[in-house]
Amino acid sequence: MKKVLEVKNLKTHFFTQKGVVPAVDGVDIEVGAGEVVGIVGESGCGKSVTAMSILQLLQFPGKTVDGEVLLDGEDLLLKSPEEMYKYRGNKISMIFQEPMTSLNPVYTVGKQVAEILRVHTNISKVEARKKVIQMFEKVGIPEPIKRYDAYPHQLSGGLRQRVMIAMAIICDPVLMIADEPTTALDVTIEAQILYLMKQLQKDSGTSIVMITHNLGVVAEVCDRVYVMYAGKVMETTDVFTLFENPLHPYTSGLLNSIPKLTRVDEDLYTIRGIVPNLLNLPEGCRFCPRCDRAMKICTVMEPPLYDVGDGHQVRCFLYDKELMNG
Repeated sequence: MKKVLEVKNLKTHFFTQKGVVPAVDGVDIEVGAGEVVGIVGESGCGKSVTAMSILQLLQFPGKTVDGEVLLDGEDLLLKSPEEMYKYRGNKISMIFQEPMTSLNPVYTVGKQVAEILRVHTNISKVEARKKVIQMFEKVGIPEPIKRYDAYPHQLSGGLRQRVMIAMAIICDPVLMIADEPTTALDVTIEAQILYLMKQLQKDSGTSIVMITHNLGVVAEVCDRVYVMYAGKVMETTDVFTLFENPLHPYTSGLLNSIPKLTRVDEDLYTIRGIVPNLLNLPEGCRFCPRCDRAMKICTVMEPPLYDVGDGHQVRCFLYDKELMNG
């Protein structure tokens, strides 16, 4: 499968008065053509910072200090701000978490989507309006001609998110990043938005990176999954293996935390402890203080990613054959 995106050893740090925060610390991600890849983990694990780093949208005090972000073989981290302006919205796009804060309140939604076309193509205003209305109809916005002239506050949350999807795919990008695209929506609208994204991805072949903390969303739309914790990828595999055979204790903890209808009389499972302060990370494995299967080596050494076969990788000493057999 052709690789659309390759993120290699990505490191993004925040330089604060209290010290350096390694929000993303050596992340590797691959996305194939037409593939939907999920990045999942608790709040603060580095999911959104990874996305912002890929698009070079970080501002001070955040800075990408190392790594490569290859989009169709070209390293985006070597591009100038002017060159990235041509990439964003054209070859790579992003759906942000809350459309009300992403859309400009003083312009109509149609004009904002049309601007993407006008920036990246030589299309006229009349042609841009026509294409945007067609796109609004494609993403399921009722009365698209009327909605073209509506302001963000005049639309519901679901319709605003559909506008953001239209904006993200209007130029047929090779990669779309969706950062918690259904967080502020009720479950009915969430299901509609996820179905819409799956259909659009199927029709256009655009690769999608889905950032979420919701494992239900992962199960619904993703082909492969990266589980992140404290700035590191802890496990990666295909979505079926993740749910049927999670290997990392953190992944198992996340899955066990999902409420189940068959356990109505039981207390909800919780992972003990709290996420570590990135300014004061524990020695060794970052999950060690919360892990029920921690060993002595976990407290002094950071485990690498072990390949356990079929593209399944896990960052845990439990899968070091020499260590466990010795």
